[in-house]
Amino acid sequence: MIGWRCSERTVGIATGICTGLSSLAFTAALALSLAGGGAPVVLRLGEWFSAGGSAFAIDLLFDPMSLTFALATASISGMVAAFSHRYLHREVGYHRYFVLYAIFLTGMLLVVLAGSIEVLFAGWELIGISSALLVGFFHDRPAPVENALRVLIIYRMSDAAMLAAAILVHHLQGRSSLPILFAREAGGAAAISAAQATAIGLLLAVAAAGKCAQLPFSGWLPRAMEGPTPSSAVYYGAISVHAGAYLLIRASAILERSPLASACIGVMGATTAIYAVMARRVQTDVKSSLAFASLAHVSIILVEIALGFHRLAFMHLLGNACLRLFQFLRAPSVLHDFHEARNAVGATHQDGARTGRWPVLEPVRLWLYRSSLERGYLEDLIELIFVAPTLGLARAIDHGERWLADRIAGSDSATPTPVARPAQMEKWDP
Repeated sequence: MIGWRCSERTVGIATGICTGLSSLAFTAALALSLAGGGAPVVLRLGEWFSAGGSAFAIDLLFDPMSLTFALATASISGMVAAFSHRYLHREVGYHRYFVLYAIFLTGMLLVVLAGSIEVLFAGWELIGISSALLVGFFHDRPAPVENALRVLIIYRMSDAAMLAAAILVHHLQGRSSLPILFAREAGGAAAISAAQATAIGLLLAVAAAGKCAQLPFSGWLPRAMEGPTPSSAVYYGAISVHAGAYLLIRASAILERSPLASACIGVMGATTAIYAVMARRVQTDVKSSLAFASLAHVSIILVEIALGFHRLAFMHLLGNACLRLFQFLRAPSVLHDFHEARNAVGATHQDGARTGRWPVLEPVRLWLYRSSLERGYLEDLIELIFVAPTLGLARAIDHGERWLADRIAGSDSATPTPVARPAQMEKWDP
C-alpha cells in the first residue's frame, strides 16, 4: 500500500511474530478467563457508526470457548504460515498470498471473537473474499479463475442469509449484542418467540451451509482445491470450513427454541455426510479426498449440534481441524515417499474387475459409483440454479449501466457498446 516491497524473509519473520504473539496473548487470556471462573467478558472498542437511532458497536467477546478456538486459529495459522514461507519460495504471487492470508486470519478472529452481529458479519465477509481470491491465486490459468468465481457466487448466497439474519435481529431486538441474543436467560433467546427463533435459526443455518459446503452447496468444495496447498489446508481442512459449525454452536440457545431449525440442520448434516463419504471413496487426487473427508466430519459435527451435544461438537471440531491440517500439509510428502518406496521394491498395480456377490445389485452399485464419481451432479445443479442466473443478472446490470451512461453522455445510439469477453466465458451465457 505504501510502495515498499519487502523481502520474503521479512514477510516470513513478520508473519511468524504476529501469529506467535497472538498465540501467546490468547493463551494468557484463556488462563485468566479460567482462573476467573470462565465468566464472559465483552470488550467494547467503540462504535462503528450509528443510523436511525441504532448504534453499531464494535464488541469482542472473551470466554473459554471463544478464546480456545481463537488460540487454535492463531496456532494453526502460524504453522501454516511457516509452511507457506517455504512452500511458496520464489513464487510470483508470494507477497499477494500473505496479504490475503492476513486478511483471512483477521476475518476468522473477528468471527471467533465477535460480540456483535456487525463484527461477525465483517469477519464473515473477509473470510469469503480472501478465500475466493486464494482459489484463483494462479490466475494465469483460466480454471482457477472460473472456480474462484463459482466459489464467490456460492459464498454470496451464504452472505445474503447472514445479512438477512443481522437485519432481522436488529428489527426484532433493537440491538446486536451476540452474548445477549444467544443467552438462555430472560432478555436473550428466551425473550423471543418460537417463530422468531425459527426464522433466525434457519437463516443462520443457510449461512453456515454455504461456508461448510453442506448440501446443496457442496459442489464448490472440489473446485476450491485449485488454490495453493497451504491455503487449502487452512481453509478447507482446518479452520474456514468449521466457521459455520462454530457459529451454530454459539447460537445453540436459538436452536433450542427452534426444533424446526435444529431438525433442518440435522437432516442437512446427515445427508451431506453420506454424500461426502461416497464422493471421497472415488476421488483420484489426495487433496479432494481429504477435503471430502473433512466435509464428512463437519457434517457429523452439525448433526451433533442439532442433537444438542454442543460440547462434544466443539471438541470434535478442534480434533478434526488439527487432524486435517496435518494430513493436508503432509500429503505431498506422503505421495512422494509412496512412489519412491514403490519404485524401490518394483511393485506393480493391477486393475481387476470387481464384481459383487449379488449380481442383481450390480446395476445399483454401478449407478452409485457413477453418481459418486460425478459428485452427485451438484456442479450442474449449482450451474443451473446459482451461477447462470447470477452471471446473467450481472451482465444485464452491466448493459443497463452502459446504456444509461450513453444516454447521459448524449450519445445518438442507445445500444450499449459490446464488450469483448474471453472465449471461456461464452459457455456461461444463460
